Amino acid sequence: MTGIVLGSGLGPLAEAVCVEEEVSFERAGLPVSSVPGHHGKFIVGKLGRESVVLMSGRVHLYEGHDPRAVTEGVAWLAARGVSRIVLTNAAGSLNPDFEPGTWMVLSDHLNLTGTSPLMGAEFIDMSAAYDPAWRNAFADAAAEIGISLHRGVYAGLRGPQYETPAEVRMLRSLGADAVGMSTVLEAIRARSLGLPVAAFSCLTNWAAGISPTPLNHGEVLATGKKAARDMIRLLEKTVGGL
Repeated sequence: MTGIVLGSGLGPLAEAVCVEEEVSFERAGLPVSSVPGHHGKFIVGKLGRESVVLMSGRVHLYEGHDPRAVTEGVAWLAARGVSRIVLTNAAGSLNPDFEPGTWMVLSDHLNLTGTSPLMGAEFIDMSAAYDPAWRNAFADAAAEIGISLHRGVYAGLRGPQYETPAEVRMLRSLGADAVGMSTVLEAIRARSLGLPVAAFSCLTNWAAGISPTPLNHGEVLATGKKAARDMIRLLEKTVGGL
């Protein structure tokens, strides 16, 4: 069974699932997000031949939650019986070759949140945070069905403010291709639970200093909604075809 976490504006991905059950975050004992585009529920069902559990929405550090609470949804998915997890997010593109409206599969990340969901607990090897074989399978499927899928490094920051142009230049010098405010803590928690991880960034906008216009969350939601169609096709081809 596969768990799929839906980022900002990516709720339409749930439309591809044959729904069997819905569980609200409140019913599951999880905190609820106050951010538009995060619905706060688990959706249990089928995507093609594969059983899936979708996590529609997530909570963030910038909402005042601690890192453990931010990743409790991943732990809930593991307890439900998922054996691997797909994380999605909306991100700003730092790479001039990665245009908004396209997707990037994460090859690695930079945890710049200043914290970890494993504080006071355990040591976890993160040399392969994102499963290479699974990543290659997604890349092959994307090429087969004609979807542009970049490969790059995601920088996870605390937020909620968007980055300054100077911060964007710093992130680019560190090797990041996209920047956002989620995913890295979830990936860490998932690996600590023994779950293979694949992660994707919907590149919804150019980062500050690259973009000619001010950044806003409405743009993130609108672009994510359009790009969701490509991710539906990719998940149906890979996860749904298992």
